[in-house]
Amino acid sequence: MAFAITQTCCSDATCVSVCPVNCIHPTPEERAFGSTEMLHIDPKSCIDCGACADACPVDAIFPVERLTGGQREYARINAAYYEGEEHRPEQPVRGPVFHDWGAPSFDRVLPPDFGPLRVAVVGTGPAGMYAARDLLLHTPAEVTLIDRLPVAGGLVRYGVAPDHPSTKKAGESFARFLTHPRVRLCLGLKVGDGGVSADELAAHHDAVIYAVGAPEARRLGVPGEDRPGSVAATEFVAWCNGHPDVASDAFGLSADRVVVVGNGNVALDAARLLVSDPATLAGTPIAAHALAELRRSKVREVVVLGRRGPEHAAYTRTELLALKHLSGAELLVDDHDPAVGAAIDGAAAPDKAAVLKDVRREAVDWSLPPAADGPRRIVLRFRSAPAEVCGEASVRAVRVTGAAGETEMTAGLALRAVGHRGTPLDGLPFDDSTGTVPNDRGRVTGRPGAYVVGWVKRGASGGIGANRVCATETVGSLLDDAVSGRLPAPTGSARAFRRLARRRGR
Repeated sequence: MAFAITQTCCSDATCVSVCPVNCIHPTPEERAFGSTEMLHIDPKSCIDCGACADACPVDAIFPVERLTGGQREYARINAAYYEGEEHRPEQPVRGPVFHDWGAPSFDRVLPPDFGPLRVAVVGTGPAGMYAARDLLLHTPAEVTLIDRLPVAGGLVRYGVAPDHPSTKKAGESFARFLTHPRVRLCLGLKVGDGGVSADELAAHHDAVIYAVGAPEARRLGVPGEDRPGSVAATEFVAWCNGHPDVASDAFGLSADRVVVVGNGNVALDAARLLVSDPATLAGTPIAAHALAELRRSKVREVVVLGRRGPEHAAYTRTELLALKHLSGAELLVDDHDPAVGAAIDGAAAPDKAAVLKDVRREAVDWSLPPAADGPRRIVLRFRSAPAEVCGEASVRAVRVTGAAGETEMTAGLALRAVGHRGTPLDGLPFDDSTGTVPNDRGRVTGRPGAYVVGWVKRGASGGIGANRVCATETVGSLLDDAVSGRLPAPTGSARAFRRLARRRGR
């Protein structure tokens, strides 16, 4: 009986490091790592030890025989990854183990007299916490964790949909570091804008790691997108999670149709939450005000609008599979363009478009309102782009262009989910074209002692687990600089910074 990795895989490769037979791929050392949607267990090599399941921070790994319902598909997905020879590593049988051991490699060598550094980490989301964990586990560093919000967790706490509790468990693996004896936690403290400045942080620490993410939603660039009722899908998810920056009455769900522009995972998150049975959401950490509004919701249909075809959709195959098995809701493909059906019918088994082969297609008449009876539904409309968000006092419709010409979809709410970008941070350089802080392997350009990690470092790409490798690189650069004597010496004490934080924090 082999194990299989399922939908909630975060790809942080913790499972890879504990597997005794090297049967989980791609590994961080392999070229494909970071480009696949999830990791995969080779059923022919797995020895059923369960070490990977014990180590998984998001409970994504199960014995194949225990998979039920829609999860059974993941046994096939894991096995299919190894059908091509390019994905199957050589497995020499000589020796007492199932694979050759590589030569010892020591990427970091710290001198025996390496003293404790004082490091500030700005941001307590996955990127910041992976960096803090690395420092705390492998060095004697003293870490100051800083977050502008009153609750730690960042993206895991406020950006992961509340009906994905397994993914949110990644935050539990970081929780022990919040109370570590070498950690000072400063919540409700901004960096810049009336809080502490980058210069003040640098003056009281040997190094500062900025893990502030990419907080700004990308814009559509169409008329009317600032109209009331046209907002970012990330704001809707944050509202569902009780984010303190989003008012409890920010969303009213009185419209029968919602249009979500974009077809990445955030778009699917918003669509899924809008059509889910509130009774199933009641068992999740959803905010009480959001659950109450979803119970009153009049939404019958959510349209997910994608500029490109189903073969190029930005969502992951795992999230699409979850939509197919959503209880009490129907998934539909708008059959307005022959190229859409051709792409689905011609898709090979591993392709995302192939997941839609058994999904019903229908040429939707957008002049009619959604049906008042029957299940709620999510309509995937590909090869269509928004041209205008229409209305006066609020959103009335979204005008869409595509191969079939222009279509006006009546809707009372328009959510844009077309990506994120970083925003400038006082005291640090900023590249407006990429939305990142210019850096070399995490070292901020022109500012010794300052480092970046996560989306502000590499752009808004990659999930939770991608930050582990990213943090390893940044912390490695920081330690190299410390050993080489390139870190500026702080002029203020840890006690002085604590006093400053108390004065400036909320």
